[in-house]
Amino acid sequence: MVLREVGVFLGSLAAGDLAVRSRHGLSHDASSWAVRKRSLSGVSSARWAGSVTKATHDQWALARRGQVAELVWLRGQISRIEARLARPLGAKADKRAGLPRGYGSRAEWHAKSRRMHVLKDRLTALEADWAAGRVHVVRGGKQLARLRHHLYEAGLDELAWRERWRAARMFLAADGESGKRFGNETIRITDTGQVAIKLPAALTHLANAPHGRYVLEATATFRHRGVEWADRITANRAVAYRIHHDVLRGRWYVTASWQRTPVPVLPLEAALAHGVVAIDMNDDHLAAWQLDVHGNPVGEPRRFFYDLSGTSAHRDAQIRHALTRLLHHTHRCGAAAIAIEDLDFTDGKSREKYGRNKRFRRLISRFPTAKLKARLTAMAAEQGVAVVAVDPAYTSRWGAQHWQKPLTTKTRKITRHDAAAVAIGRRALGHPIRRRTTPPRTHQSDGDGHRTAQAGPDTRRREGPRPRVPGPRTRCVPPGRGAKAGDQRAQHRSEHAAEQQSWHQDSLPLSL
Repeated sequence: MVLREVGVFLGSLAAGDLAVRSRHGLSHDASSWAVRKRSLSGVSSARWAGSVTKATHDQWALARRGQVAELVWLRGQISRIEARLARPLGAKADKRAGLPRGYGSRAEWHAKSRRMHVLKDRLTALEADWAAGRVHVVRGGKQLARLRHHLYEAGLDELAWRERWRAARMFLAADGESGKRFGNETIRITDTGQVAIKLPAALTHLANAPHGRYVLEATATFRHRGVEWADRITANRAVAYRIHHDVLRGRWYVTASWQRTPVPVLPLEAALAHGVVAIDMNDDHLAAWQLDVHGNPVGEPRRFFYDLSGTSAHRDAQIRHALTRLLHHTHRCGAAAIAIEDLDFTDGKSREKYGRNKRFRRLISRFPTAKLKARLTAMAAEQGVAVVAVDPAYTSRWGAQHWQKPLTTKTRKITRHDAAAVAIGRRALGHPIRRRTTPPRTHQSDGDGHRTAQAGPDTRRREGPRPRVPGPRTRCVPPGRGAKAGDQRAQHRSEHAAEQQSWHQDSLPLSL
């Protein structure tokens, strides 16, 4: 009851502070922030006021970033619809000229034109909000607010919804302070799990401990990283806490968080010194294969499955479990880096790009590219593993073309995903993906021996043009002549300009 009363009281202060901050818009400065904080300190405390105003600033900044994302999305949708409206009905796409396909019928053209006007109206209103610094935020969540008008469909009554709404709008969060006892003066949790809360000035009559504190009878236990948390509070290092109420389970939870020291980025050569474990991300599994420093597959391919159906919490747990097994496999292989594709399906989710192919759009919409990369980066940093993101261009196509068949044996069947993992790993290591195709048997040698003249490792100038072998040749240009006679890159059949040179990945988003 005390936690609920404190949370509701601080939640009302947070709602009022967010309203004031939103009214200030772009004219907000340090002086207005100080005025807001002083007004909150009188009814709560300086530390509670600092936590409330910091949460308000974070919420306002998040809303602004959401406006930017929606602006980009609206402009992209409008440009695609306008391009397709300008095309004749039933016209096919011209990739070389960069022209999209036309709409299939007059009715579809008319519906899309109406949608374009709706999107333009939304864009105009959003641009006005952005210019004025005006944001729209619902404390408690817009989804839960809309649920109030559909209680019967959700199987709730007004009392149950009101309880969930009150819990969502509570505010029980406090930032930590290094040097203070147990790392936090507002919400203090001792090494034995005892929880004590510094009550706001308006609720000090509820205190059951000295200095306006309330000590809970229940104790807190951290199952995840509990040892690390204990080390921090023992050294009086800052730990931030957040307390929230789960109405469905009837439980109270406390979340501890702290900021880590930025880990220095490893040079690419050091991260890839012991090879790499390359993964190909798919809808239901991660296809992984270890490659040595020369780009050769080592051992057997591995697959780490996950299920993306169900709630968001279930999907997040599935991804976390798959990545945990991947990191354990990387440690067993002795590698210090994981290579992934830098995928982004933001544009692919549009109806204008794939039309009525709802099944494919639904597939790429639930594909966890951003979440998987972000979680893998965070989890790999804890394990001391570097992450190398490479260009995803043609990895699946070239992997299947050049590596699926050579790696397939009578006892091992290689899929396109396994071959794509090999292509990703070779690109991360700087090796070309495509293999030089062996010439036909009748063309592998001439009458005097093999066609190519192999120079020894000690031969000087061995990277120059091949020596001319006398005899008839079925070529338009005589051997040893022509524009590319001395260009050894031209001797590689897989588009030397893109693949023959070593491929180097930028430092970002390489992480450890």
